[in-house]
Amino acid sequence: MATPEQLFVPFDRATELLQADLNSSYLDAFLENAENLVDNGKVRVEDGLPKPETVAELNKLYQQLDLLHTDRETVRRLLQLDLLKVIRKDAIQANHQMTPDTLGIMMAYLIEKIIDRNHPYTIFDPAVGTANLLTTVMNHLQEAIDQPVQGYGIDNDDELLAVASVSVALQREPVELFHQDAIEPLTIPQSDLAVSDLPVSDLPVGYYPLDENTKNYQTRAEKGHSYVHHLLIEQSMNYLKPGGFGIFLVPSNLFQTEETMGFVKWIHSVAHFQGLINLPADLFKNQAAQKSILLLQRQGGGSHQAKQVLLGSFPSVKKRAEFVAFMNQIDAWVAANLKS
Repeated sequence: MATPEQLFVPFDRATELLQADLNSSYLDAFLENAENLVDNGKVRVEDGLPKPETVAELNKLYQQLDLLHTDRETVRRLLQLDLLKVIRKDAIQANHQMTPDTLGIMMAYLIEKIIDRNHPYTIFDPAVGTANLLTTVMNHLQEAIDQPVQGYGIDNDDELLAVASVSVALQREPVELFHQDAIEPLTIPQSDLAVSDLPVSDLPVGYYPLDENTKNYQTRAEKGHSYVHHLLIEQSMNYLKPGGFGIFLVPSNLFQTEETMGFVKWIHSVAHFQGLINLPADLFKNQAAQKSILLLQRQGGGSHQAKQVLLGSFPSVKKRAEFVAFMNQIDAWVAANLKS
């Protein structure tokens, strides 16, 4: 079976051909290329473009890209490779960049350890972006628990959602996508899991500008704009089943703001604060950008507050023995605190 790196060569060449012929951004060419492949390799021609000779070359390249018979994770990693080139060539802003694989896999490992394995799962991401994090977790879970996993993704950025749409289509993922502001009421069902890399801004913790939309939120700021992280976490907990888990990538300084006391009070009113794990510092360019994994569990459904909150720091993935030892510690924590 072809590797993501092997598939990248014809996929990227097809994107380059379309960019040159259509005189478009690399992102638009990527989307056109992916949509052709979703349509079983049928090249879409409008107003004579792409040119006939380009169509002929694309057809040859698409014969090398049998994505229908390629496993989901290989397709995801192929798309990630080309999206990294999109980010580089089009100078994509930080808010539009993907969650790195290492972080997604760490979240997936944690989720695998805390959930039961004997039933299907529903999972949603309120800031789905390109869907790279959501599909990373779904692919990992489907393999680990051998159960169906249904996904839902929400985002108000139409470009990111266009990428997510072709990504889930090419991966053949059971994911429904919704183009909307996630702070407004959602149309998704109550789910077992929420997972999200909460968006950043120029500030360590971003603000949500539409104060009118936050009037029913308990985590809204008393004065001025509210922290978007607080709002998205509250919204996520609203759409979790009793006992469901919310696993969020958050700025490591999330609990060092002037709104912290109110945020913590709200958490204790609806959820169990089960863990906060710092991610390896060497994954981030500077200390201000460092993130942690926040683990919350909605109250009810037989859930209970862990006797000992899971606190700690993931070792560097380069230190394999230490990393494995830390995962074993998480196993022991789950056995002592969640399963008991």
